[in-house]
Amino acid sequence: MAEQVVLCRLEDIADPGSKGFAIDIGGEQRRFFIVRKGTRVFAYVNACPHRGTPLDWKPDSFLDIDRERIQCASHGALFRMEDGFCTAGPCAAKSLEPFPIDVVDGRIVIRP
Repeated sequence: MAEQVVLCRLEDIADPGSKGFAIDIGGEQRRFFIVRKGTRVFAYVNACPHRGTPLDWKPDSFLDIDRERIQCASHGALFRMEDGFCTAGPCAAKSLEPFPIDVVDGRIVIRP
């Protein structure tokens, strides 16, 4: 089994909140982010399905002003936290690409 990569502790992300990451996996740089809602966390590749641009408007800022949905900084598309589905904007009905994570003993880890 592959060694777990610990990203952070659950408490390191505000509730609700978000945090971006860039890590090397198999020689490839992967940019993704995590959003937290209570004890639930969801992770997505940091690329809008509309143009492939990063979603954050400043580091670790992926949520709308109400901190209820993920918002694309480029054109304002809105996505549900729970499944990355776009509910408004030019990529409506498309979804963000999920990134495999788990919460283990209060730590957020990349799923092997």
